[in-house]
Amino acid sequence: MILFISDLHLQASAPESAAAFMRFLDGPARQAEALWILGDLFEFWIGDDDLGDPFHAAIADALSQLSASGVRLKIMVGNRDFLLGQGFARASGGELVAEPAVLRQGNKTFVLVHGDAECTDDHAYQRYRRRIRSRFSVALLRSLPLSWRRRLAQRIRQGSEFRKQREPSAYGDLSPTAVSELLGRHDARYLIHGHTHRSARHCFTLPDTRMAERWVLPDWHERARWLELGPEGLTFREEQA
Repeated sequence: MILFISDLHLQASAPESAAAFMRFLDGPARQAEALWILGDLFEFWIGDDDLGDPFHAAIADALSQLSASGVRLKIMVGNRDFLLGQGFARASGGELVAEPAVLRQGNKTFVLVHGDAECTDDHAYQRYRRRIRSRFSVALLRSLPLSWRRRLAQRIRQGSEFRKQREPSAYGDLSPTAVSELLGRHDARYLIHGHTHRSARHCFTLPDTRMAERWVLPDWHERARWLELGPEGLTFREEQA
């Protein structure tokens, strides 16, 4: 079976979620063929040179142990941790995967993304995303001292929290047009993504009249929650209390 997770937003100040992640890695994840992390594993990531932080090092080490056990680890960046790089991939024993990724299982093709790039109706966010993730901006961010990047990350996070309080729908949903175009480019009928924090299975019709499914991964609040792809298809799972 293959497991998919996203939007854990791990941080040292939220030890319950980190503990749930460790239990997940020692439990359900050990039974999987592969684990896909579809972005926002961390609340924010300011660069692979921050692996010296004990919390970050512990997460990377736990993932490395999972990988060493034979589970394939695929890591996709999200909007909060887009500075994850090859340094973290090596430390965790995983493979950094660009989006969109395509997974073929039997006669089914799954397209995997974090999801923020497909929120195309949020024009302000898309302009910000293009700027902050340009080669120039990424290179500039990585060149700044760690202390500066920490302060900048805190400011961005505070701005994001303020926006969510002012606009409850600040996490825009994916554009139906963007979803249909994405699936069409890859001749697929299944999309798996995170980002919106609105776990659900959406069934809809593509422009060519084929039925399609969009599976939105759950976020984590002190309890592990994931999507499982097994012989019976896709199923949401969660850690029992």
